[in-house]
Amino acid sequence: MNAFWSPAQQAFAQEVRRFTTENLHPETRRRVLAGRPLSREDHMRWQDALARKGWIAGFWPREYGGCDWTPAESYIFQNETSALGAPWLLPFGVNYVGPVIYTYGSPEQKEEHLPGIVSNEVFWCQGYSEPEAGSDLANLKTKAVRDGDVYIVNGSKIWTSYAHWADWIFALVRTDPEAKAQEGISFMLIDLRSPGIAIRPIVSIEGAHHLNQVFFEDVRVPVRNIVGEVNKGWTYAKYLLGHERVLSAEIGKARRLLERVRTLAAEAGLGRDTRFRDRFHRYEIDMLALEWTTLRLLDRVMNGGAAGAEASLLKLRGSSIIQQIVEFTVDVLGPRALPYDPAWIDHGVKMPVPDGAEHVGVVAEFLFQRAPTIWGGSNEIQRNIIAKHALGL
Repeated sequence: MNAFWSPAQQAFAQEVRRFTTENLHPETRRRVLAGRPLSREDHMRWQDALARKGWIAGFWPREYGGCDWTPAESYIFQNETSALGAPWLLPFGVNYVGPVIYTYGSPEQKEEHLPGIVSNEVFWCQGYSEPEAGSDLANLKTKAVRDGDVYIVNGSKIWTSYAHWADWIFALVRTDPEAKAQEGISFMLIDLRSPGIAIRPIVSIEGAHHLNQVFFEDVRVPVRNIVGEVNKGWTYAKYLLGHERVLSAEIGKARRLLERVRTLAAEAGLGRDTRFRDRFHRYEIDMLALEWTTLRLLDRVMNGGAAGAEASLLKLRGSSIIQQIVEFTVDVLGPRALPYDPAWIDHGVKMPVPDGAEHVGVVAEFLFQRAPTIWGGSNEIQRNIIAKHALGL
């Protein structure tokens, strides 16, 4: 139990652990702990349980279906559930577009979209990156041209996570092609059932399908689906990215992955090996340092301050530490990590895992974890943000 927490916060942590233990499906937990890709059913039955409890959007204001959680309670929830093997709470509705809508959206947009998010009945995806606008997001080319009471949207978005599961996409579109890069961009809500939308799967390096490219060809989107002011979408995009990066420390996941390394090392007879212990404890210290940095930031936010550029630090260090731990895990496995075939980890293919390949999920996770230092703004971009806004360079 973290001594930083008050008695009420410690009681909340106990409640989260009890709820997770009682409601997380054993097969979902097994897949998470093994590093296997999850099906839509895995995610949905966990999020349905959270929705029934009223916790799927716990940090939202009560008037919109949340619990008014403090930043500390949100942090406790994320870390306790992750440490127990719960799936990542897919953030696109709850953590990203929902707060944008209840902060900047019209009353009609709030009424139409927020209930479906807190009930887990409407699945969202995020349309930011494009083939020529990744980390340089302001260079996006997808355009929306007004035609009476609709916009005609043409272009494409890429690396769109779980678009093949989604009902709606929130997208940045260029509504004023003559404006400077960060101007002339609007924040738009698009129904993925609209005519003219095509979704093409992108199979990632570990062989799983969670990424997509989304194409828009003369898609008609009602004018009322612009959030906030036209051409002010960059403001809302930055607000959303702040939410995304604060979530990136993933202390609970790092702790769980470190414990798995300890177990695998003991099985391999490395538990008392000096080189193993030195590396293990260096990563453990890095994780603890990040945790306390996160707690200091939470303390500031709870006392009325803003996360600021330090959110980029959490994203930078959190993604790097997770990446280092999974690399370490593969090193500990040694030759046991060599057998690998994507068909063994894809839940859509019923191919049994052969003898000697029982750690295929660890390898899949190692490959997948190349991505967190790129998504949400690459770590190089985070370093630039820290240099400019935190260090004044």
